[in-house]
Amino acid sequence: MAIDTSGVKIEDRPFDQVRQEAIDQLIMNYSHGIISSEAFERRLDIASDARTHQELVDVVADLTLQPDDTYQQQRDKSFSPRYQAGNDTRNEKIFCVLSSSEHSGQWLVPADIRVINILGSIELDFSEAVFQHQHIVIRVNNWIGSVNVLVPEQVNVVSNMFNIVGSTKNRARSIDGQQAPKITIEGYSVLGSLDVNLKRTMKEKFSAFADQFRSMFGLNKS
Repeated sequence: MAIDTSGVKIEDRPFDQVRQEAIDQLIMNYSHGIISSEAFERRLDIASDARTHQELVDVVADLTLQPDDTYQQQRDKSFSPRYQAGNDTRNEKIFCVLSSSEHSGQWLVPADIRVINILGSIELDFSEAVFQHQHIVIRVNNWIGSVNVLVPEQVNVVSNMFNIVGSTKNRARSIDGQQAPKITIEGYSVLGSLDVNLKRTMKEKFSAFADQFRSMFGLNKS
């Protein structure tokens, strides 16, 4: 039995924790060539969409290889937000008029970001950003423009926008965890839009990590 069911009843265990155990089992066994890429993708779909504990138990019931310390270290490295020690208290202002502005890559995120957008397009990509602060505030004044915020799944986003004939969509999923940075977006949008999206879904990130971890053992995707 890949998931231990000998202790606390499986139905009484935190569901997300059991799901993570199942996905870890799938990646570990796929990375060592025990299951094919087709089987891995099929089972990952089941684990990602599962609604019951038993579905998670069943999807890895025939897998015996357990995640080891090397696996855990690599997963923590891949899925933890990038932090850098420091006490940078600077504020950053992004001013965009009839133009476009993009922040992406491994940029150092300040504690406070002021966005003024007039008939422009702004993209803030936090997927590879380096955080020094647990809480980031983005203050938005958006006039007939678009603001797109891209985040990895391990970053929490709270939107407190006031819209006047405008729209705000927050597709980021809030997660628990003391290490997860929190971004608060506040301000107003007049005849404009603000969208918060995941850079990659968690399933896509697990698939990419599985292929990366598999390559460490000299195996290609098959």
